Amino acid sequence: MYLTGEQPAYADQLINHLQSLPNQLLEGLEPAGPTLEIANQQDVEIELADNQLYVIESGLLQAWVDERPVFLLCEGDLLGLRQGLDLPARRYSCEDPVRLRPYSRNAVLAYIHADSRRQELFTQYLVGQIALLSDALARLRQPDLRPSTGFQHYAAGEELIHQGDEADNVFIIVEGHAEAFVDGHRVGDVQKDEIFGAMAVFTGEQRSATVIASEPCTVMVIPKEQFISLMHSNPRIAHSLIESLARRIHLLNQEVTQLRSDRDA
Repeated sequence: MYLTGEQPAYADQLINHLQSLPNQLLEGLEPAGPTLEIANQQDVEIELADNQLYVIESGLLQAWVDERPVFLLCEGDLLGLRQGLDLPARRYSCEDPVRLRPYSRNAVLAYIHADSRRQELFTQYLVGQIALLSDALARLRQPDLRPSTGFQHYAAGEELIHQGDEADNVFIIVEGHAEAFVDGHRVGDVQKDEIFGAMAVFTGEQRSATVIASEPCTVMVIPKEQFISLMHSNPRIAHSLIESLARRIHLLNQEVTQLRSDRDA
């Protein structure tokens, strides 16, 4: 994926990372049929089967949102993930030939679910795609305002989220490092590529911790409605995230136990 127009520098590394994920996800899985070639089509999805996903082998697809060109899909990108996602209406067009390698949607999801590493990569891909699209739309519609979704930047010492606030978004650190505090006590680290803020979104409760940037950070921000829609339409990803949250809670409990031991010593 490449954003149309001026591409923010902070998106470059994320885009390169996302570009490499589909082939990693599908390595070892047999295609569902021969490569499909499409050219000179104003709505590419007319040519695609609803029960299949496609990896772009070559060529470019222009994505239009509200009839405005927003981004390009190119070699390595995955096409056909929109089912059930609460995203703005869009279409894909192409002039020159585009080659698409088809896979059974059900086979892909089962293949991903069978391996925890593939589950993690798929979660990164979906969340990254949503964040890039949200950021592109925010810059198109509100070019003079700092977008509330997409990407945000924090200096060292700035709060990413505050304990007690309402949970409107889920976050993932693209660059940098942060620390979590409960009632002023440090309880753990938030590393690059780690999803945080999801627990309060799921429970509807207020933020249980404050997260502060320990160095300059670039953070993807995903609105809770989009995130919940993503979880509902992809139960296997929800399962993967729950496992990740459980590990996170276990580590935080260990940190809290250690703090209490140090205090009582």
